[in-house]
Amino acid sequence: MRTPIQVEATPDGRACLLSVKAQPGARKRGPAGTWNGMLKLAVTAPAEDGRANEDLVLALAEMLGLRRSSVRLVAGERSRQKRFRIEASAAVVEAKLAEILA
Repeated sequence: MRTPIQVEATPDGRACLLSVKAQPGARKRGPAGTWNGMLKLAVTAPAEDGRANEDLVLALAEMLGLRRSSVRLVAGERSRQKRFRIEASAAVVEAKLAEILA
């Protein structure tokens, strides 16, 4: 089964790009479904001083079973729509997301 979330492989194939719709200030941290082809991810940290961004990185790393250093915010620092570079193949990330969202 293919996940409705768009995961884009990088040209070298060693990483991928994932678009995320952030939901800061939530009661609990974790996936909250999908939105327009993006993973909707709730975090408890407020959207101030980059705290929600750091919480998003940690939440993604935990969800995907990766080290924190394997996930990096590359776009959308001040927006709710963000883009992350994940040091894992697109196929691996898609499979994990499909399992999590099932």
